[in-house]
Amino acid sequence: MVVSVKVFKKATPNGKVTFYLGRRDFIDHLDYCDPVDGVIVVEPEYLKNRKVFGQLATTYRYGREEDEVMGVKFSKELILSREQIVPMTNPNMEMTPMQEKLVRKLGSNAHPFTFHFPPNSPSSVTLQQEGDDNGKPLGVEYTIRAFVADSEDDRQHKRSMVSLVIKKLQYAPLNRGQRLPSSLVSKGFTFSNGKISLEVTLDREIYYHGEKVAATVQVSNNSKKAVKSIKCFIVQHTEITMVNAQFSKHVAQLETKEGCPITPGANLTKTFYLIPLAANNKDRHGIALDGHLKDEDCNLASSTMVQEGKSTGDACGIVISYSVRIKLNCGTLGGEMQTDVPFKLLQPAPGTIEKKRSNAMKKMKSIEQHRNVKGYYQDDDDNIVFEDFAKMRMNNVNMAD
Repeated sequence: MVVSVKVFKKATPNGKVTFYLGRRDFIDHLDYCDPVDGVIVVEPEYLKNRKVFGQLATTYRYGREEDEVMGVKFSKELILSREQIVPMTNPNMEMTPMQEKLVRKLGSNAHPFTFHFPPNSPSSVTLQQEGDDNGKPLGVEYTIRAFVADSEDDRQHKRSMVSLVIKKLQYAPLNRGQRLPSSLVSKGFTFSNGKISLEVTLDREIYYHGEKVAATVQVSNNSKKAVKSIKCFIVQHTEITMVNAQFSKHVAQLETKEGCPITPGANLTKTFYLIPLAANNKDRHGIALDGHLKDEDCNLASSTMVQEGKSTGDACGIVISYSVRIKLNCGTLGGEMQTDVPFKLLQPAPGTIEKKRSNAMKKMKSIEQHRNVKGYYQDDDDNIVFEDFAKMRMNNVNMAD
């Protein structure tokens, strides 16, 4: 069985400069982050003594593009890293195995480049828009771009510039720990003796995307009221730091009357199962996703992780957290009582069985999607599979800068 290596490829509108990337997902390990490593191919006769510059940029969009009027902008772009790629300013740069393989395959016109994410840079997060909204996505987005110019400050021409969206993600730690999150609350009633106690316990602290979240609910009714029904939710909490805004969305829920009413003096212990999935929340405005890319299955946004000794209050960008919320309906006069139990929802770490299973499923889907698609071909010599992105060609290919 031949194992192929997938490489992403994208060219400028005039076809003179081409990006090659071995991956589009780069992992933040908290103490360090994977560098953005790739290769760029440029035709030397096209340069005419000019240079090729590269940039790693992030766009933080916190408002809809259609609402930008009278010069008001709801986005910020920051250049995080920049370098001159051609000619190389650092001829002794160490290449990764993928870069070495691409340089050998693509020849003398191939030039490697490496960009580094600054410390504490936020993860890629996209806020889902309504189905009929085709504007630029809200959230944090990373882009690498390259352009041809005499100097880095020169005006960039679209025909000689190529850009590609990438994602910065976080993985779960290898050890999920033994802690079982729990919460205990009680509620008393005016002009009535006794209380209702509610205890909720989860079976683990860290869940992987697609796993069942098991919440064990224990209700002790020592009051004169009756519990009519139980509601269970998984809540996604989103904090947009730039505008100091916070909101919450239900991403999974159920309501049951099984075991109800819980009459005075009665107890109930029951385990409820919920699965938070992006597929069940399509076209729901405001749901946060893991840096959604076009034509790609994506997860709900992962919980924001920070280094040990720091709090999520120190994080920037869009901060994501999750909790299980249990509500008891105590009747018209009794009202509701509720409690939240926080947990983390993350991608499985590389090397774990869950990650291998997830990668196998994604690979099968990718093969099916690209089996009959043009722009996707395999090189039998080096076992490299190139995925060529659709691009807008210029009407007049003979135009020069």
